[in-house]
Amino acid sequence: MLASLLLSPLAPLHAAEFKAGAAVIDITPPKLPVLVNGGMTSRSVDKIKTPIHARAIALSDGKEQIAIVVVDTCMMPRPLLDEAKAIAEKRTGIPANRMLISAVHAHSTPSSMGCLGTDADENYVPFLRDKLVEAIVAAQAALVPARVGFAKGNAAEFTALRQWIRRPDRIKEDPFGNMTVRANMHAGANWDDATGEAGPEDPDLSLISFQARDGRPLAVLANFSMHYFGDKDISADYFGLFCEDLKQRIAPETAPGKAAFVGIMSHGCSGDIWRRDYTRPESWDAKLTIDDYAKGLVDIAMTAYKGIRYRDDVSLAMAERRMTLNLRVPDKQRLEWAQRIVAAMGDRLPKTLPEVYAREQIFLHEKQKTEVVTQALRIGDIGVATTSCETYAITGLKIKAASPLPHNMVFELANGGDGYIPPPEQYLFGGYNTWPARSAGLEVMAEPKIAEAAISLLEKVSGQPRREWKLSDGPAARAILALKPAAYWRMNEFTSPHAADATGHGHDAVYEREITYYLEGPHSKSFCGEGEVNRAPHFVGGRLRARLGSLGDRYSVSMWLWNGMPNDGRDVSGWFFSRDHDQGLGAFGDHLGIGGKSGNTGRLVFFHGGDPATATAGNTVIPRWQWQHVVLVRDGQAVRVWLNGQLEIEAKAAANFPAGLDQCFFGGRSDNDSNWEGRLDEIAVFNRALSAKEVARLLVK
Repeated sequence: MLASLLLSPLAPLHAAEFKAGAAVIDITPPKLPVLVNGGMTSRSVDKIKTPIHARAIALSDGKEQIAIVVVDTCMMPRPLLDEAKAIAEKRTGIPANRMLISAVHAHSTPSSMGCLGTDADENYVPFLRDKLVEAIVAAQAALVPARVGFAKGNAAEFTALRQWIRRPDRIKEDPFGNMTVRANMHAGANWDDATGEAGPEDPDLSLISFQARDGRPLAVLANFSMHYFGDKDISADYFGLFCEDLKQRIAPETAPGKAAFVGIMSHGCSGDIWRRDYTRPESWDAKLTIDDYAKGLVDIAMTAYKGIRYRDDVSLAMAERRMTLNLRVPDKQRLEWAQRIVAAMGDRLPKTLPEVYAREQIFLHEKQKTEVVTQALRIGDIGVATTSCETYAITGLKIKAASPLPHNMVFELANGGDGYIPPPEQYLFGGYNTWPARSAGLEVMAEPKIAEAAISLLEKVSGQPRREWKLSDGPAARAILALKPAAYWRMNEFTSPHAADATGHGHDAVYEREITYYLEGPHSKSFCGEGEVNRAPHFVGGRLRARLGSLGDRYSVSMWLWNGMPNDGRDVSGWFFSRDHDQGLGAFGDHLGIGGKSGNTGRLVFFHGGDPATATAGNTVIPRWQWQHVVLVRDGQAVRVWLNGQLEIEAKAAANFPAGLDQCFFGGRSDNDSNWEGRLDEIAVFNRALSAKEVARLLVK
């Protein structure tokens, strides 16, 4: 045991003295008006509400030096940052690949990067470059012997999904004239248009705290996933307010001859995140101010901060990877469309959405490829990974779940500004985050490539392999396994194509393409261990497919379902289980769903064979957006369907299944008619007819 501790890559490998230093440099534009980024079209601002800053931390363990800079800006291009790093390396000796420079993504700061309808402000860019260098130099000059600690608070009330899935009959037109918008920002504001959120949130408000050896606070580096609050004039948005309030609460005064305390808020993965929770209209408080929002976050941070334990025996490590990725360039037809529009514009900037995206096609066509920087660093047992993009919350959760280190942060928009990188499945649903532009131009497979690079770099800096991610089994999961199902899919995956069979029988199922992942599932405290969140996929017209050849005419299916469609939104609200041949409706299949406006509205419906008109319906109307437990029991010709432990349907149907009928579909019917729009979870299939007592044992809450 002692030998393993001595060899641990997280322990200091040399007799080093850990040091930390921090600095704040004002980057408020000296010349107004200034172009401001973050909108579709160009705008300039001539008023300053609050100063904006570059906040820097320098670290040293005697062998390794690292600099971290968080900048009050929307985004910064990699060439600008590479130039600043090269200058700073000459002045400090810190290698350029040991510097992390990230943006907070405030939409109320001077433009340092051209994007959509706004160009970079040519006067501000060189000013910002010099200030970034100044921040690194000042932080290094402030180095003192130090200690470090980590804490994490739950700030779920301050972050929510802004990307929602639209109903299949409410698809909208994109800027290129095509009906592709199946998901979009803020679609959840109108419940009648949407079926649910497109992904998970990340509620972690994480802190890395640095103190001098005598306990004097030096800096706190926070990380949180919320896009921005919004401000009209030049300001650092909630990020800057958080930093200033944190300073006032921790160390409002500076001792003579000592550097001032520095609060820093870095931007977590929040490409699909905003502050308004569209699932709770009562939370849409129009009176909520940016000051109140920042204060609420600081309250959570201070609670976590007070419990931090510090250590000074830490070593540092950092690694960087540069990858060349393709851009999603226009094809010949789209390029010609763009060239016609841009030629008609002449010298003026774009004013309409088609003009904005036409101009973007020209930029993508001219560039073709780009270099992307990904980094990971380690401070003792704390990991920090970066992406250069506007990254979805699920990607940050994915990286943190795989990290070998126990404490983790993920910065987005670090070391470049390479636009949105939705997970590959999200491109099928369209929307602003997927429209090709400098704001979303990387290849479709950019997200898995960048996430994999970040995880690999965390392995490198820790010297340990990634963690195998798996939720633990709570009492509800154990109750299902105790009944010995033929297959049990917990459906906690981050991505496709496989849904793992929890029984050990190897009956992994396959997700079809039109599915999104890792949303909140039912009854986390029952299905998972302490502090874990049960997860479920959201079906967007795709299905989960499985082959189970041992079912015969006696089988049972248990699942939890959450319907995203209004009960009267279409003729059939949605089919969620089907046993039949693919792409057809045969004479021997079983099908289970929820009726719509054509009949049996909102009630469970079951039919066997090829005629849905013969369906038998239940009596209970199933509410939208609530988890329900359904069990289908087939015992020869006897069919029983249980809803939340109560017998809902009792019918007779022919038991004429052919020997080769081994395909089961979840989240859709075999012929893809009225497939499920919503979530499914904890699907268990048994190759026998369950008794009423066994059905009751499945309903653990």
